[in-house]
Amino acid sequence: MPLYDHLKRTMDVVAAGAGLVATAPVLAASAAAVYATMGRPIFYRQQRPGLHGVPFKLIKFRTMRLSAPGQDDIGSEASRITPVGQFLRSTSLDELPTLINVLRGEMSLVGPRPLLMRYLPRYSAEQARRHEVRPGVTGWAQINGRNALSWDQKFALDVWYVDHRSLALDLKILVGTVGKVFAREGISQSGHATMPEFMGDEATDEEASGNDFTTARKGA
Repeated sequence: MPLYDHLKRTMDVVAAGAGLVATAPVLAASAAAVYATMGRPIFYRQQRPGLHGVPFKLIKFRTMRLSAPGQDDIGSEASRITPVGQFLRSTSLDELPTLINVLRGEMSLVGPRPLLMRYLPRYSAEQARRHEVRPGVTGWAQINGRNALSWDQKFALDVWYVDHRSLALDLKILVGTVGKVFAREGISQSGHATMPEFMGDEATDEEASGNDFTTARKGA
């Protein structure tokens, strides 16, 4: 899809550049709020898998206090989010710096959300197809449930987007994202900052069957 890819990249650059200029006052206010409540660093940078799984540094506003020495980062996420961080997440303002990733060509405005590097070996072959396109600031899964979805549902929507992507679909997703941001829907699952960790299909199947494998091990 060379024509689509060219037009999409042009749209990404123009829209991301215009977005950074237009939201400059909001970016400055958000940065000041993070600094005043959490100190430095203002930005959260983490390596994420991009197109074909090639890693890049994702940039967002920091929303959590730094973890204490020896503290489990994943298990303590929900308790470390500050009120300012919660507001930034609920309004998606924490995502604005990712427009820099779009300008760099590491991300697109629309595509599957970039997850964690450690998830790569946990994907099935079908789930891994989500990396056939650049990750996005928003995506098909984000306007169809966001973090209220199960991992299987989210990955199925990601792969559906890969197979059906078009400029018309991208515009539909962008318009739908605006509505979701104002509605503040699907921000997180209960008890989690966003989603529970994805452990792979084997772990998911085990949990769905009542941890039969774990129970059998305990009874052995």
